[in-house]
Amino acid sequence: MIDVVIPVYKGYEQTRRCIESVLAQPQRAAFETVLVDDASPEPQIRAYLDRLAGEGRATLLRNDDNLGFVRSVNRGMALHDDRDVVLLNSDAEVANDWLDRLHACAHGTDDIATVTPFSNNATICSYPFEGWPGGVPGTLGLAELDRVFARVNAGRSVEIPTAVGFCMYIRRDALAALGAFDAQRFGRGYGEENDFCMRAVKSGRRNVLAADVFVYHEGSVSFSGESRALQQAAGKALVEVHPDYPARVHAFLVMDLANELRIAIDRARLELGGEEAQHVLAERHDERGRIMHGLWQIEKLAVERDSAIGQLNRGLEHAMQRLSDRDALIAQREGEIARLREGLAHAERLAFERQAQLQSIYASRTWKVLGLLARARRRLRRRAAGGA
Repeated sequence: MIDVVIPVYKGYEQTRRCIESVLAQPQRAAFETVLVDDASPEPQIRAYLDRLAGEGRATLLRNDDNLGFVRSVNRGMALHDDRDVVLLNSDAEVANDWLDRLHACAHGTDDIATVTPFSNNATICSYPFEGWPGGVPGTLGLAELDRVFARVNAGRSVEIPTAVGFCMYIRRDALAALGAFDAQRFGRGYGEENDFCMRAVKSGRRNVLAADVFVYHEGSVSFSGESRALQQAAGKALVEVHPDYPARVHAFLVMDLANELRIAIDRARLELGGEEAQHVLAERHDERGRIMHGLWQIEKLAVERDSAIGQLNRGLEHAMQRLSDRDALIAQREGEIARLREGLAHAERLAFERQAQLQSIYASRTWKVLGLLARARRRLRRRAAGGA
């Protein structure tokens, strides 16, 4: 058995399409659909989940209070401790034997921890390219496009630095070894799957992209306007725990290991001709335009950076000149002070010399005789004055 865990909060239509797509597709692998209602504020969603559970089509776990995405996911993953799990966002849609292919990929080798499929909106696992702004590319629709992936890339996979949480197959042995998602650090959502995958890598396990599966993902339905703030906060927390995470992702993007797999799908769609082939060309033209725009932005930033550096250099030169002028003034003042001190020292030496001369005179025999004569003269004067 495999547990397909779908956390639910907002977005009735997206949630209904997601769950119905899972329930509509028979699989060779036995699975149980586990719905985790994180205290949804939408009565229509709650009623729909109750109906599914009442009909026995799904297992419903309902949080009395809103616990957040990560704690809800952890609750779903803990329901059965002997099963692999697939975490599926409530704004995703699946087709055909999607789960069988993910399962086969996950158990292709013993060291695999997680598996992620291709999607229109899955960062490093995106097709036709990362940042694609549309839904299911082309004219084929989800089911037929997924069949193209299943046929063209059958059994193919590539190692990736991290899974993407919208549709993430996790083997139970990896969960048992690594533990659940870090709800303390990533409780509101975003970053929890990256942290888990980095822990998997550091334990010797691998995260892989299943190149023969395509799953639709709308994106950010439950989080809506707060998604960007959550991403920024999660990114900061993630780097604090795993400083090498950005470098690993950058290295993967530079090597572009998934590009060959995307090209294989492009070729198959081009061979269909007609409007589908035109869509492929338009998608690649769009990608090229976005790349060129990105390069232009980089060049613009480089020019702005160079201008800022030039201004800083000019400011530094001015500051250095001011410092040089100040040092020259200080040297000049120190010279004047040194001359003044030299004059004062000379005057002090003259004073000491004069004092020494006076002391020598006062101590001489001549000065003493002159003193005696002066005193005798004063006595004679007093006597003469008395006799008169």
